[in-house]
This record gives sequence, C-alpha cells and structure tokens, in this order.
Amino acid sequence: MNVLGIESSCDETAAAVVSAPLRVRSSVVASQIDAHRAHGGVVPELAARSHLEALQPVLSAAVAEAGLVWADIDAVAVTQGPGLSSSLLMGMGAARAVSQRLGVPLIPVHHMEGHLLSFFLSPDAPSPEVVCPLLVLLVTGGHTALIRMNAPGDYQVLGRSIDDAAGEALDKGARLLGLPYPGGPEIERLALEGDSWAVPFPKGLPDSDSARQRGGDYAFSFSGLKTALRYYVAGHPETPKADVAAAYQTTVMGALSTRVGQALANEPGIKGVACVGGVAKNEFLRAGLKAVTTRFGVKLHTVPLKYCTDNAAMIAAVALLRDLPHADAVPAVSPNLQLNGLQLR
Repeated sequence: MNVLGIESSCDETAAAVVSAPLRVRSSVVASQIDAHRAHGGVVPELAARSHLEALQPVLSAAVAEAGLVWADIDAVAVTQGPGLSSSLLMGMGAARAVSQRLGVPLIPVHHMEGHLLSFFLSPDAPSPEVVCPLLVLLVTGGHTALIRMNAPGDYQVLGRSIDDAAGEALDKGARLLGLPYPGGPEIERLALEGDSWAVPFPKGLPDSDSARQRGGDYAFSFSGLKTALRYYVAGHPETPKADVAAAYQTTVMGALSTRVGQALANEPGIKGVACVGGVAKNEFLRAGLKAVTTRFGVKLHTVPLKYCTDNAAMIAAVALLRDLPHADAVPAVSPNLQLNGLQLR
C-alpha cells in the first residue's frame, strides 16, 4: 500500500509517499519562507500562487524519489483543514485530480491529526498498541493543546490555549523585539546569549473556572505574556535584547512543561509523552520535557526535526494508521475536528 500525501495548509507545498506499515519513501517540501520574509509573515494570496506553481513539480519529485511510478500509488491523502482557505484549495484540487486520474481513494485529513501522529514517522517509534495511552503536547504556530491519545483516531483534549498559541506568541514576540521572520527560531538563537531569569514575565497558566471552561483542566494563555513583552520593551530599552528573548522563551516553554507535569501527575495510565508540531524543534522545550518525563519515569518521544514542521509524510501517516485500516468504521474528518467537545480549528 503506497499513499501519496499532499500538504498545502499554509506556506509549505509538500508531497510524500509513505508505504505500509509506515515507511517514508520520499518527502519533498517547497518552502516559501524567503517569499514571505519581506512581509514579516505569511501573505495568503502570495502563498496560494506559490502553491499553484510548486504543486506539479513537488508531486512529480515525490513519486520519482520514492522509486515508483504513478500506477504504484494506491491512495491519496490530503490536508482538508484547518489552514488558509486559498492554500487548502490548491492542495485539494491537485489531490482530487490525481485521485480521479488514477482511480484511487481520496482521503481528507485534519492537519492537526497529522501532527499528532507525526512521531510515528521516526524509524524507532513504537507501535500504537505499545505506546498508548500517550500524552501528546501539540505546539504549532496556530495551536497549542495537551491531548490524551488512546489510539490513532481516539483522542481527548485535556487542555488548550484560550487565546494565542505558543508558536504565535513566539513569532509575535520576535516581531516586538525587531527579529526577522520566522520569529521562533530567531528567539531561540538569541536566547542562547541571554539570562533566562532577567525578566519576570507572567507564566501563561490560567487557573480560573472561566479558563477551565474554555481551555480544559490544563489551559494555556499567552496573550497576556505578549502584552507584557510589549510594555517591557517600551519601558526598558536598556535591557539587553538577548536577556529579554531568553526570559520570554523560558516563560513560554516553562508553561508547556509545567502543564505536562501536572497532567502526568493526575491522568491515569499514561505510558509516555510526545511533543509534536513546529515548536517541538525548540531545544529548550525538549530539554524541559526531558526533565519532566525523567522525573515521572516515562519516556519522551520526539519527532525527527524534518517532520516537526508542516510536511506531507504526516498526512499520509494518518491514512495508514487510522483511515485505511478501519475505513468502514471511521467517519470522514471535517475541517473542524471535535475532540471531546473542544475544537482544534
């Protein structure tokens, strides 16, 4: 079984071929970072045009690098949402065309579920039967959530951000500090030169009935942190920028690690922790989570760096792990995937 995955939810045009049970034969990503850097962020119209130009060569390259021909493709998996609507339309249109031309199934995939299952792409990843139930920290530019994975397709959201996502807070914080786009890696680089405890920023861990109603028992909140950074930068120009970046990063990552520790202390039966999404590349976060999981005696499962950010291998993985084995039992995924009553939109 060879699944062609297509991902175009934001500013990466990606295609991959993944074979059963879960062997990545190829993964091709055309990045648009250089095109958007001049604008300080992703411009939807520019992203859509770039997808249109890149999709055909990226798809052809993915099939060729897999050592296959088009007739070897057994199914097409494509990101259905969430994401930029114009970018999603480009990928979905290409996926429909390939599916109809080859006469193979078209499987719509929720982008966040792709991230959730991405750590299974590691060559040494255990099988779902062995590792679940698993606590997954999902941290991307648009989403922050703490999720209990009982099995692929069986998820329970334990906590999520009630406002800004962690990745969004890092990108906007970098902009306030005058750092180039994308901001998260720039803050991480600069923070290596600074004092992590130079500035006492608010911790981003709301503890109120309102926060729990909106974000679950392990809610996050980074909007106030971003505002605190804005006022601090304006009122303390004498503070070295590296110190501000280090303290800001420490606060964001500390909130994430703290919530993971709280969930491990209270949620029964958790066998391990996985960290997925673009922010999972951050070495400071990985170190913090390693300390937490070591304290609780569980294993930390990390995603290979090339699969942390948006890619199509994770989209194909959803089809292989969840949809294709149970095609009759699993309903189609909608763009607003509801997980235990909380939406990841």
